[in-house]
Amino acid sequence: MSRIVILGGTGYAGRHIAAEAVSRGHEVVAVSRSVPTDAVEGVAYIQGSVLDLAPLAGAFAGADAVVSALSPRGDMEDRVLDALEGVARQLSGTGTRLGVVGGAGGSLVAPGGPRLFDQDFPEEYKHEAQVGIDSLAFLESTDASLDWFFVHPAEVFGPWAEGERTGHYRDGGDVLVRDADGKSYISGADFAVAVVDEIEQGNHHRERFTVGY
Repeated sequence: MSRIVILGGTGYAGRHIAAEAVSRGHEVVAVSRSVPTDAVEGVAYIQGSVLDLAPLAGAFAGADAVVSALSPRGDMEDRVLDALEGVARQLSGTGTRLGVVGGAGGSLVAPGGPRLFDQDFPEEYKHEAQVGIDSLAFLESTDASLDWFFVHPAEVFGPWAEGERTGHYRDGGDVLVRDADGKSYISGADFAVAVVDEIEQGNHHRERFTVGY
C-alpha cells in the first residue's frame, strides 16, 4: 500500500485518481482549497493552498507519491507553475515521486512532432495548454534528485465526455493516442487507472507519457 497525496483532489482528474487509488487499497490524502461536495469514501481531505506549503508538511510526510492535478482556472489561472515549483522544491531528494497531470496540447501528433498545440489549437484552451507545456519544461529542468512523471490525457477528456471505467488504455509515449478512427479520447476513470498504474509500477521516471484508447 502506498501513501498518495493528490493536489487538487476535488477536481475532475483529482477526484478520479483518488477514487481509483482508494479502490486499490492505497492511503489517499486529497488537498484542495474547497470542501468536497461529493467526497470519495476512504479519502482523507485537507483544506489548504498549495501556494502555502508550510501548513501541509504533515500531509506530505511519508508520502510515496504526490500527484498534482491542479487546474489553471479562477484564482489559480496564473499560479499553477508557482505552486508546482514549490512542491518540486519540497520533494527534491526525498524519494517521493511527483506526478503531474498535464493537458493534451503538449503531446506530439506524430513521432518527432509537431505538437497538438501547434495544429490549429482552439484559442479558448491555449492558456491552459501553455501552462501544461511550461510545467513539463520546468520538470525537465529540475535536478535528477526529483523523480517525476507527467501524464498527457487524450484530446477528448473531461466531465463533458465522462465515459466509463474499462480498465484499459494505451501508452503512446510522447505521441497523442488515437484509435483506428482517428479519435483521441479517454474516460476520467481510465485516465485515473493509468496514473495509479504508474505509481504502482514505475514505468516512467523523469519523463512524460500519453494515454488514450
